[in-house]
Amino acid sequence: MQKHLVWFRADLRTIDNSALFMACRSPDANVLAVYFISPSQWQQHHVAGCKVDFELKTLQHLSTALNALNIPLLVIQTPDFNSQIDSLIELMQQHDINHLFYNKQYEINEVKRDNSLTQRLLTSNIITHDFDDQCLVAPTQILTGEGRFYSVFTPFKKNWLQKIAYQGYKIYPAPRPRKRHHTIAPSPIPTNINGFESHISPTVAQEYWPAGEDAALARLQYFCEHHLRTYKDARNFPILDSTSKLSPYLAVGAISSRQCYQAAVNAQLAHGTNDSIEQWISELAWREFYKHIMVGFPRVCKNQPFKLETNAMTWRHNEADFKRWCEGKTGFPLVDAAMRQLNTIGWMHNRLRMVVSMFLSKDLFIDWRWGERYFMERLIDGDLAANNGGWQWSASTGNDAAPYFRVFNPKLQSERFDANGDFIRQYVPELAHLDAKSIHEPHGKQQQLFLDYPLPMVNHRLASQAAIEAFKQLKHN
Repeated sequence: MQKHLVWFRADLRTIDNSALFMACRSPDANVLAVYFISPSQWQQHHVAGCKVDFELKTLQHLSTALNALNIPLLVIQTPDFNSQIDSLIELMQQHDINHLFYNKQYEINEVKRDNSLTQRLLTSNIITHDFDDQCLVAPTQILTGEGRFYSVFTPFKKNWLQKIAYQGYKIYPAPRPRKRHHTIAPSPIPTNINGFESHISPTVAQEYWPAGEDAALARLQYFCEHHLRTYKDARNFPILDSTSKLSPYLAVGAISSRQCYQAAVNAQLAHGTNDSIEQWISELAWREFYKHIMVGFPRVCKNQPFKLETNAMTWRHNEADFKRWCEGKTGFPLVDAAMRQLNTIGWMHNRLRMVVSMFLSKDLFIDWRWGERYFMERLIDGDLAANNGGWQWSASTGNDAAPYFRVFNPKLQSERFDANGDFIRQYVPELAHLDAKSIHEPHGKQQQLFLDYPLPMVNHRLASQAAIEAFKQLKHN
């Protein structure tokens, strides 16, 4: 009898899961599933406690769904990737597994782990089946005419769309229930892991981030019905509930990028193409672009800038200033509101991610890697490729980055994208009584020192000029 093991990683769903579907394709195969909890590895990768909490809750939904298919999910706690391999081999020997199925991950440590596993299994009777499941178009399938990875988004996106149109894509249904072969019971799912306590309250977590595949699909459907066709303009205003908020579900794999893309295509078929649908597809392309970058230029996984020459940049390493930024006490209302949103709900609006990351790297001139790490320690949607790509874009150290002379003015960003100050009032209540003009510069010319709110940390004009000069000097050298 064939005995198949499905190794779940960042793909906690039953619909459109390549490894799960292919493992279940043979109706007589005995199918078992496994997931590893690896606290030491998570600590090395700075995984947020709120993301761990969200992943455990998603795992509970997955286990229930798999159990309905007569596929028990075993959850094994083991410290790190090396011990994952040992535990996996032991599990396969224990249950006489002869086929292992998993979906590829593209981060450098994950790639090394999978390569090590392949080497360990060369002399065994176990056949491995790995699948490019995270992207609509797998890395290495989009290359320049010289056979290189794209480092600029626009030509990448053009070729990405062409490749999708040419080769198509397939969305697999959930497998049918198996004939019951197992006497194995699914593992209990832990409700928490020591050292990974969530910084967001259970009430907030349930309100903003209901876990599981069904919740992800419902959120996608709601977004497409209510917000997709106005997305291009509305997406920039943080007070509006106009973005999909699917990033946490994509990060743990409760939904696939193919399902999101297909939903956009369906909207085009139903309502015709418009700029908003095209814009959302572009955001999906950006997500994939950064994963391709991670494969083609693995140094970005090693705490290195994409533009190696920026290693010579002398960043400030000021702990006190960094702490004020983390706590949302910079004296710039939109920056502070954004950081407090992150610290409250484990997520930040994308426009604001650009504002706060550029403020840290350009106004405060603090090493962007400090901010990248803090985000990973707080984000419920923490994803190495997307987070690193976004930070390096803002810091002008990455591929297709903002030119070094582009520095967002926090006050102007605030006036443009939170004109009435409603978002600021939501997260900076000490400014809630100010009018729509004063709230963007609460101390202003009148120096309202009686406010229970800090003075601006820096003079934006002078700080941005200094950052630009530093980049100019680096370029000259």
